Amino acid sequence: MPSDNAPAALDDIRVLDLAGEIGQYCTKLLADLGADVIKIEPPEGDPVRALPPFYHDEPGPDKSLYWLNLNTSKRSATLNIADAEGRKLFEKLVATADVVVESFEPGYLDGLGLGYEGLTKIKPEIILTSVTGFGQTGPHAHYKAPDIVGVAMSGIMWLAGDRQDPPNVPPWRQGYISASIQAAAGTMMAIYHRDVQGEGQHVDVSMQEALSIAQETAMQYWDMLQQLRNRTGAGTILPISIPGIGPYECRDGWVYGFVGTPGGAPWSDLLQWMIDEGAAEDLAEEPYHDFCMNLNMRFLTSIMQDPSALGAKIQIMSHIEQVLCRFVASRGKWEVYEGAQRKRLLFGIVSTPEDIANNPQLQHRKWLTAVDHPELRDTLQYPGPPYRLSETPWAIRRRPPLLGEHNSEIYSDLGVNEDELERLHAAGVI
Repeated sequence: MPSDNAPAALDDIRVLDLAGEIGQYCTKLLADLGADVIKIEPPEGDPVRALPPFYHDEPGPDKSLYWLNLNTSKRSATLNIADAEGRKLFEKLVATADVVVESFEPGYLDGLGLGYEGLTKIKPEIILTSVTGFGQTGPHAHYKAPDIVGVAMSGIMWLAGDRQDPPNVPPWRQGYISASIQAAAGTMMAIYHRDVQGEGQHVDVSMQEALSIAQETAMQYWDMLQQLRNRTGAGTILPISIPGIGPYECRDGWVYGFVGTPGGAPWSDLLQWMIDEGAAEDLAEEPYHDFCMNLNMRFLTSIMQDPSALGAKIQIMSHIEQVLCRFVASRGKWEVYEGAQRKRLLFGIVSTPEDIANNPQLQHRKWLTAVDHPELRDTLQYPGPPYRLSETPWAIRRRPPLLGEHNSEIYSDLGVNEDELERLHAAGVI
């Protein structure tokens, strides 16, 4: 783990992190780029510290793996900003900061005198980044918005799942992560603007808007064709199953195929591989051989235009699919993946967390990052960089902070002595 003095892209930036769960990945991204991110927590601790899973299944404010993942490279200071003395301390911190990131209901900070206008009175060039479910304005601005609401209201849930399924919730907090990524990008653009023009601004991030980008072409389908794109699961937008496209079970896991689509070798190469391995069964015979030789997206689109012949062709494709399933099922996932790669056939491993930990590509690039945790007497592996900068590298510069771990060093810089810290602690201010 690099020292705090390692060169970093944002090592001259201080961020005050008031964000809840929806915005903590944003401040992690900034912290791992070298910003001095001070996590401002209520005296009882951020609620995210109570979220499972926990280290060795032992609940505790410093053992939530979810908290640890979102708060690398940060410092922690406890502070009750709803208290008058707490607000004064926060205002002093604002005077030293470049950015404030928050996720309160719109208007809450204004009520404390700490909204954008209030902050600019303390530091005119301050940047305030607000990350909420629906943004700062509009009829839904004050609606509650946990992650599930974001993925539902953005249209992403409509597209997730198999055709026969009801709309599905995408895996773990995709709404929060997407909002945080956009918030980090917006914050860095605001920092650049401040550096060039000398003025701060309010960065307003809506989870609904951030996630709606991920619908790909679904909105254009409706806008141009008045058609709703629907759930396709592991398949394609065509309403039939296509051999070579989708997940296939191996002896020890799964691979995903996308054979017959542009960019890779054609189905004829997959058929030849099966013939060479003595596993093609009757696919080298007609009518299957000719069908396999022409099995591509253009051919599949054309057969949809002849409904009278569709039934017979679906039966042929079903048989081809069954033979392919048997071919893959008799082999290990790495055998299928590496054999397919040698032939330019589009197959990839459906990686489990164990696969990610052992992936030779990620190991070569040292993606997993070891972080020492003296308080746990252990070293934990963290997900690595989302990007690599050659001159100002991303790095986890410190383990996630213990609750209030940096109170003394942060508040002493504001002129608060130890006796005053004890009084403020006893009064519930910090």
